[in-house]
Amino acid sequence: MPVAVLLVPILLESFSFRTAIVESNHVRGKGSWSEFIRTAKSPVLPIILLEDLAALVGLVFALFGVSMTLATGNGVWDAVGTALIGILLVTVAIILSVEMKSLLIGEAASLPKVLAIKAALEGDGDSADSADSAVARVIHLRTLHLGPEELLVAAKLAVGRRDSGDKIAAAINAAEQRAREAVPGLRLVMYLEPDIDRGVSDPISWQHPKV
Repeated sequence: MPVAVLLVPILLESFSFRTAIVESNHVRGKGSWSEFIRTAKSPVLPIILLEDLAALVGLVFALFGVSMTLATGNGVWDAVGTALIGILLVTVAIILSVEMKSLLIGEAASLPKVLAIKAALEGDGDSADSADSAVARVIHLRTLHLGPEELLVAAKLAVGRRDSGDKIAAAINAAEQRAREAVPGLRLVMYLEPDIDRGVSDPISWQHPKV
């Protein structure tokens, strides 16, 4: 009877876990599960996924402990199952606390999105005759998620010493428009500052050390 009581919730929890996997796959894409949980900008899916996983594995541990106790008559197995459940819950709690901390203090955009924004701001090879050619390169670039679909972008853009105010303004407006088009899935809050190029390099490595 105790085994049957555990088998039913295991079956039901399996359906719930499968649903969480299907929904997460829509967002995860081709990335690994650990990468998905680590880089998720919304806590909803990772929490549901880990909660269902912990519940399912915990029920399996409980089933193991009860089954071994019934089979051997030794209550130590029940204690072993309980200990495994405790370790599981502590592990999941640590993972969730680390993820929630990163979301609370803010996360930078993913590296592909940062590189796409940087390329868009620089024009990625626009001709010298275009209105936005005043942007020579990105001196500094900072990104911060304000929400799952809202991104703060602050950048300092190098412009020519002899560029007119009108040309610089047109360049900034064009760069902003290109950046918004480069990441259509995000709503960008942008602050762009023109400056004279003084040779400062490595504009995004502080957020992504591998760049």
